[in-house]
Amino acid sequence: MSDQRRLLDVSVETRPGTPEWPGDTPFDCGWTARIAGGSSVNLSSLTMSPHVGTHADAPLHVRDGAPASETLRLEAFVGPALILDVAGPPRDLGEELLERVPATTRRLLLRTRASIARGAFPEDWPAITPRLARELVSRGLWLLGVDAPSVDRRESRTLDVHHALFDAGACVLENLDLADAPLGECSLLALPLRVAGLDAAPVRAVLALTD
Repeated sequence: MSDQRRLLDVSVETRPGTPEWPGDTPFDCGWTARIAGGSSVNLSSLTMSPHVGTHADAPLHVRDGAPASETLRLEAFVGPALILDVAGPPRDLGEELLERVPATTRRLLLRTRASIARGAFPEDWPAITPRLARELVSRGLWLLGVDAPSVDRRESRTLDVHHALFDAGACVLENLDLADAPLGECSLLALPLRVAGLDAAPVRAVLALTD
């Protein structure tokens, strides 16, 4: 039986120049050994914040002593998802968005078109309100994913949306590239890297689409 699905990569390519959150550690790479220099192999090294590119935040990101990156539950990042377009001016998304989300939705991906995939860090972006976050998780949401750098607005200092999601055991996926993703139902595979003790983990996010 042939598999008619195709895979669409919706993660941001991480390379030198990928926009980091202002003040965070940017991506950089180097070489510890080169075949051209007489070594038997090429060995590369990298430094970066785990928030550069597509990543999953851990509760530790917003609360001291909270669970770290190795505790992220995998089932939240794999399975049916709903993609909605919320592009427009930076604003708070409330009850009007709730009407577009079926009560059975476990994974919600929001396309704001304020993505670092365009090569620059956006000034601001649409984001759901903490009240909406609490309502979504009360209905069973496991994962909120966004193409913006954060599920909260850029200038937020209390990060109330993060807290509302983490308090209910939901997960956060940020810096997606949903520019070419079809709206509606899809199948998501976005496993966080198995790294321990961090406040976030890099992710390779893929949609499985049926032609």
